[in-house]
Amino acid sequence: MRKFDYLKLMNLSLPVSIYHTIAQIHEYKGKQELYVVNYPDVLEKMINIAKVQSTKYSNAIEGIYTNDTRLVELMNKKSEPRNRNEEEIAGYRHVLDMVHENYPYIQFNKSDILTLHNQLYSFSHVNHKGKFKTMDNTIVEVDSLGNRKVRFRPVSSFETEKYFDEMVEAYRKAVEANIPPLILIPVLIHDFLCIHPFDDGNGRMSRILTLLLLYKFNYFVGRYISIEMLIEDSKNSYYEELQNSSEKWHTGENDELPFIKYMLGIILKAYEECDNRFKLIGDKTLSSPERVLAVIQKSLEPLSKGDLVMLCPDISQRTIERALKELKENEKIRQVGSGRSTKYIKI
Repeated sequence: MRKFDYLKLMNLSLPVSIYHTIAQIHEYKGKQELYVVNYPDVLEKMINIAKVQSTKYSNAIEGIYTNDTRLVELMNKKSEPRNRNEEEIAGYRHVLDMVHENYPYIQFNKSDILTLHNQLYSFSHVNHKGKFKTMDNTIVEVDSLGNRKVRFRPVSSFETEKYFDEMVEAYRKAVEANIPPLILIPVLIHDFLCIHPFDDGNGRMSRILTLLLLYKFNYFVGRYISIEMLIEDSKNSYYEELQNSSEKWHTGENDELPFIKYMLGIILKAYEECDNRFKLIGDKTLSSPERVLAVIQKSLEPLSKGDLVMLCPDISQRTIERALKELKENEKIRQVGSGRSTKYIKI
């Protein structure tokens, strides 16, 4: 049986690149704390946008979708779920709210994690919510066409609770020993995914728990930038590094570094994106059209009006519409598509 010992992470041989990434994360973390103090007026809008994106993309990774109109209605609690997908989307929103509002009181222990899983299915009529799996399962990758590919075979349902308890106890000892959280969190989440303790919802729970743990160690970037969206954008790498770190996991001979590198890269990218948004907000020398143009120029793909509303949280929709009209007339951007599919790209 695999043994869980996170104290060994103190002796893990880390490449210089990981130390560099961690140093960058801490630099951005310090800057973000200053931004939060200086721009409180736009924080709530950024938080709401990140919640919408987190709910959309964490579910999308698992092949769970609804249209953007219904997503906003569900996020704003203006409508009840109409089908299984919408039930699970509404459940994710509910648990995300719980973590945002109550993270200091939620512990990484069996009781609280089972409660979070139960709440993930608070809109669903299923028997497995809040309970460990009753059947053996697999980690499966689902591509954009709905094709499924087995990536990993987790522990059996019979062994699950024992493995889970040992993982939680090892985490407790690691916290007491002050194991660096940016190394501990990816390894812990990877082990959670390798145990795959539930019949359904393991991937979404892993992302909820990632946010919870980051918040508990005072890394709050997930409040303002959707980490789930960044994972979905790099889904192929996510599955690849997850598998690379899973080889020989059952015997404890696996290499934790691939998934550590991947998750640190995601966290750093979130901080970089957050820093870019705050810099634009704070640059009072730029007019609204210049701000909108700067966002479009930095994007590698066309952006819709809705995208720009999210990326410029301190600018009203009407002002963005006027800016887009002006930029088009001055031939700074061009329109791609029409109607609801309208997007804009730099010239």
